[in-house]
Amino acid sequence: MVMMTGSLAVRGTVVWLTPQQGGRVSGPPEPDYDYDYTATAYLPPRTPEDGQVGIALRRFAPGAWRSSAEGILVPAQDHRAQQVVPGSMLVVTEGTRPVGLLTVEEVSILAPDGTTVPEVRATTPAPPALTAPYRHSTAAARWTTPETASAG
Repeated sequence: MVMMTGSLAVRGTVVWLTPQQGGRVSGPPEPDYDYDYTATAYLPPRTPEDGQVGIALRRFAPGAWRSSAEGILVPAQDHRAQQVVPGSMLVVTEGTRPVGLLTVEEVSILAPDGTTVPEVRATTPAPPALTAPYRHSTAAARWTTPETASAG
């Protein structure tokens, strides 16, 4: 589970809405090797008014109504954090009009330089130390990075 407070890289399946469903009149966007498809998106139960983020999609099949895709989500300034997890469905919008649905299969945090941050995963909780001065110090022992887990 990732709390979106900065940019995220996502991978999943995009389904474009037909014109009859209120989607793009011209059909699915055509990916270009030089440019990504950029739009906005939101994660329900949020709406375009209170939870819109920027999205850039790439590596989806040209003209396909359903395709695998990769993307980057960029929250707006003063954006409240949202949980983006595998299985989440993002509503892709042009303005406030829904044009597609992206089902998230993988999520990675992006560092400021654009590289992905190693995934942080939960491990078996350690028993709390009897002498721990702060509650959060025992909770921090429950989390590890892949590098720490392989070293131990």
